[in-house]
Amino acid sequence: MSTNVLVIGGGAREHALVWKLAASNRIGQLFAAPGNAGTISLAEHLALGANDATGILGEIEARGIDLVVVGPEEPLARGLADRLTGAGVPVFGPTSEGARIESSKAWAKELMRERDVPTAMALTCDTLDDALTAVYDTPLPVVIKADGLAAGKGVVIAESRVEAEQAVRSMMGDGSFGDAGSRVLIEEYLTGMEVSFLAITDGRTVMPLVPACDYKRAHDGDRGPNTGGMGAYTPPAVMTSEWNDWTMRHVITPVVEGMAARGITYRGVLYAGLMLTDHGPKVLEFNCRFGDPETQVILPMLDADLVEICQATATGHLSSLDAPGWFPGACVGVVVASGGYPGTYGAGHPIHGLNDVPDGGIVFHAGTTMRGSEVVTAGGRVLTCVGRGEDMASARALAYEAARAVQFDGAFFRADIAERELR
Repeated sequence: MSTNVLVIGGGAREHALVWKLAASNRIGQLFAAPGNAGTISLAEHLALGANDATGILGEIEARGIDLVVVGPEEPLARGLADRLTGAGVPVFGPTSEGARIESSKAWAKELMRERDVPTAMALTCDTLDDALTAVYDTPLPVVIKADGLAAGKGVVIAESRVEAEQAVRSMMGDGSFGDAGSRVLIEEYLTGMEVSFLAITDGRTVMPLVPACDYKRAHDGDRGPNTGGMGAYTPPAVMTSEWNDWTMRHVITPVVEGMAARGITYRGVLYAGLMLTDHGPKVLEFNCRFGDPETQVILPMLDADLVEICQATATGHLSSLDAPGWFPGACVGVVVASGGYPGTYGAGHPIHGLNDVPDGGIVFHAGTTMRGSEVVTAGGRVLTCVGRGEDMASARALAYEAARAVQFDGAFFRADIAERELR
């Protein structure tokens, strides 16, 4: 039987999800809310915001939607899955209690300590005075994190006490991140290579995905401000099968079991951001959803039916599926961003070259919209240009060929995505 699926969200992650779901022979009607200029050829768009639970529920009932796949973290933290599951709708994405793994870094730290998951030492501070004291008691550099959701930008790595104090005062005193910064974590600084490890779970069975590496800084050489992600690749050579197994045993499974012990049946993606330190992997953060831009390189490698996986997860039957297959080789994604991002940037610039992408290249849309028959920019991260190849070098070459093919005023991208894997 075919399955009618609704994907919530409108970024490149959601375009990748729509693209992979559309390839399933189980797919019936496919919807996106709100979608973007890239998803319009694959799914019917619903004029709904990702947080409009009432409107989403109405469309589900009106259109006979069988499964909802939630892309962004905010609607999950706000309880979209709670509302839909309460109405009997299968949802790929955790309830608000489960989403606390991302929406409250302090809650996540507490759970990690409870389950002996290796992570950076941190102090949770509820007052400005406590936070100011903590930054002067913690060795430099020191990491200051807003406790709540801050669109991937609520982290400051301070090299000096003055910089640390400014960050704390900005978050807690000036409210630079709103309620997300009313509580902060003062955390030790870890060094090493960062790896994203994602797994799908229905609260009991856990299915690991291929690990990936993303690039958070805006410019080459990891310089410039933090962004939502400027590119990604998979698989990182450092993540051997032994390290993957270790991560499952010591990070992913303990957290899933820890949430179950708290009465939380976690259904969806559990994403662990790891730092590979000299003392072994340590968790930097958890996310309650697919990563962006990691999803754009993981899903092209998946040799399995995503509708089947999401439906089994949402209904608690993941154990009925075999482990997914994976295409050989590698995948690289390069984010093409608007000039000025992650600061002030323009919008409405026509995007050229979308029909000139080389064979095998994939372009996932993020900040795009239609203006008449023309695709124009509508965000900071505009596109993720992806290449899959028999090895990292060929995948990387294809991704950059695609990135150079698309053009708009002010477009820029990092030139060093996956470069370290070629050394």
